[in-house]
Amino acid sequence: MDKSIIGIVKRSACRAIYCILVLGFTSFNMADSAEVVDRVVAAVNDDIITLSELNQFVKPYADKIKTLGYSLEKERAMLFKMRDDILSQLIDQKLTDQEIKRFKISVSEKEIDAAVERIKETNYYSDEELRQELARQGLNMGEHRKNIEEQILRAKLVNLEIKSKVVITGQDVKLYYEAHSDKYCGEKKYHLWNIIMKTPAFADEAKKFSIQKRMQAVLEKLKAGQPFEEMAKSYSESSGSWDLGLFTINELSPQLQEATKGLGAGEFTSVLDTDYGYQIFYISKVVDIPGKSLEEATAEIEEKVWRQIVDEKFRSWLDALHKKSYIKIIK
Repeated sequence: MDKSIIGIVKRSACRAIYCILVLGFTSFNMADSAEVVDRVVAAVNDDIITLSELNQFVKPYADKIKTLGYSLEKERAMLFKMRDDILSQLIDQKLTDQEIKRFKISVSEKEIDAAVERIKETNYYSDEELRQELARQGLNMGEHRKNIEEQILRAKLVNLEIKSKVVITGQDVKLYYEAHSDKYCGEKKYHLWNIIMKTPAFADEAKKFSIQKRMQAVLEKLKAGQPFEEMAKSYSESSGSWDLGLFTINELSPQLQEATKGLGAGEFTSVLDTDYGYQIFYISKVVDIPGKSLEEATAEIEEKVWRQIVDEKFRSWLDALHKKSYIKIIK
């Protein structure tokens, strides 16, 4: 974070920060001072986390929770927990950022390019399919590359901090391959789209029947030959895209597994009454993922096992860093 705390005050920055950190004010009225438009929610050694910074990360998740139709009490509890979890993540990020700067660690564009290509290869994505998947998650390619950069920086930092190299043996690879044999023996993936009409949390039977009837009318239009994409654009109430992405059969809910049984590319389900509302699912294509021999899968497995070990060691290192750092959460 920029230590000048740009955006917290319009002018008289030193006095504003003093009022926030020492006096606890969130606004003050002095002839030669400006109004404070933010406050500090956590101090992490020499850095701070502001309310606006926290809210920026919280907002997309909060917006998603508010669309799920939970009771006010449950929604409030979920929002509080989500806020606390994200604040903890931001504190961890501040600590790692400080260490990365201290050790002057960097990542080249070529390293990020290589990581992006590995992700595409592993998931059988074209460049356009990767961008579509990112859009479904609310991300763009720039944000995705930034996330990858942070992951690589973290891996470099952990490797440096633990003062040893992580060695992946042939036995490690073989054990992983055998434990995940279902993944490497070949599988089908189903590219799913959907149309959804949401049911309010406290809707009565008459309201539910009305929504179901509207959705049934959509199904009849699909049966008459109307393109699914056009119907989704016109009728779906999804907060995101109707393109749900690729799934194996085991990744689907039992209800959806049963509904899609025997369906192929270009076919759709009946109207399903789900936890999120009434839905129709469409199989836009079926992708046959070929199996891989142990030799073919070795490079991919080595990377996955490496990342697992790095994550474990990173968490242990981070816990130790917490203990020796000054961290204060300001409610």
